Amino acid sequence: MDLLEYQVKEWFGKIGIPVLPSQRIDHPTDLKRLKIRYPIVLKSQVYAGERAKAGGVRFVETTIDAIAAAQTIFSLPIWGELPEVLLAESHYVSQQELYLAVVLDTAVCRPVLLGCNEADIDWELAGEKMHHVVVEQEFSPFYARRLALKMGLQGTLMQSVSTVVEKLYRLFVQKDLDLVEINPLAVNNSGQVMALNGKVSINERAIGRHPDLADIAVKIANRHNGSLLKGHLGDWDGVELHGKIGILGNGTGSMMATLDLVTSAGGKPGSCLNLRHAFLTDISPTTFCDRLAKGLNILAADKSIQVILINLLGSVPQAEEVADIITNFVQHDKSAAKSAGSGSHGSRSRRESHLPRLVVRIAGSEFNVAKDFLATLKTQSDALIVVENLDEAVTEAVRLAKPTAHKKV
Repeated sequence: MDLLEYQVKEWFGKIGIPVLPSQRIDHPTDLKRLKIRYPIVLKSQVYAGERAKAGGVRFVETTIDAIAAAQTIFSLPIWGELPEVLLAESHYVSQQELYLAVVLDTAVCRPVLLGCNEADIDWELAGEKMHHVVVEQEFSPFYARRLALKMGLQGTLMQSVSTVVEKLYRLFVQKDLDLVEINPLAVNNSGQVMALNGKVSINERAIGRHPDLADIAVKIANRHNGSLLKGHLGDWDGVELHGKIGILGNGTGSMMATLDLVTSAGGKPGSCLNLRHAFLTDISPTTFCDRLAKGLNILAADKSIQVILINLLGSVPQAEEVADIITNFVQHDKSAAKSAGSGSHGSRSRRESHLPRLVVRIAGSEFNVAKDFLATLKTQSDALIVVENLDEAVTEAVRLAKPTAHKKV
């Protein structure tokens, strides 16, 4: 989970990293009550990169120009994302720009300090330009000074940069981050340093340990159409698509395989969730069954989902409770369908009240009890299909998701 720039700057300021005077702008008229002096920079607050190239960063010198620029930026999508907030910030003239970061290197399982004498670079692609120091033991200022020396810095600048690195590392540890970077760290004529832009990537597994992060996660989730999914997750814990078949799996491999098979069978996958891990907004410990119930409700709330395909492979705890949760979901589905309408309008009522069908694939000896119970329930409701073979489950899901042709009377 990434933060927006204005949120990063708030964190920087609290921990003592130098940042410019700034103000959050929720509407262009907020600029009439601006508390910082002109000239200022207006920045679009979106998760996408390359804001300046897309026109999302504007320099202005008067209130009239600022309001006009803000109206333009609020209406400017960057990689399909419109900003809900702008950041107004004092203008800063720099003579030199550096790059600093602390990143969790999964290859060595240690934090790594990064520094470069060039800004606006990707730390993963910088190659030999990027200097690094692995924090092999308990952190001390020695590591920060070592990075500054590797970057060729001297005197007051070396000390200033070392101090910023120390504070970056403190923030990295306090918030359980995957990455915290300053890009660029500007240096002016007098040698003062200033963080002009920053990025923070939060480890989703750590959200439950930090109530403030949980609040941010909830706001992000609500912003994205009320969904608890995050489409740019790189670890396949959740993928937001726009097809008709929602997918729940109990592992990254099973979810990816199911998604591929649905696509190969001519179906259109919708949102997918990996039930092996907690959701972003879970601030307390959850069980697999908690996540299953929550996942079913999330997908059922998506009006584009017509079928929910559950692929449970291997051993999961609380197998009998899994059957109870699926049973409760189907029975609620059936009750809702009856209350929505009856008789010859049953199919139309089901569609109007948006009650997705359920296809469950269960594999593994520990699921025998759950499988037998669900197989019995299947004969009582057409909302549930239980199979053991994944190909068969995918075929059924794709069939149910296809529109039914109705004969004219």
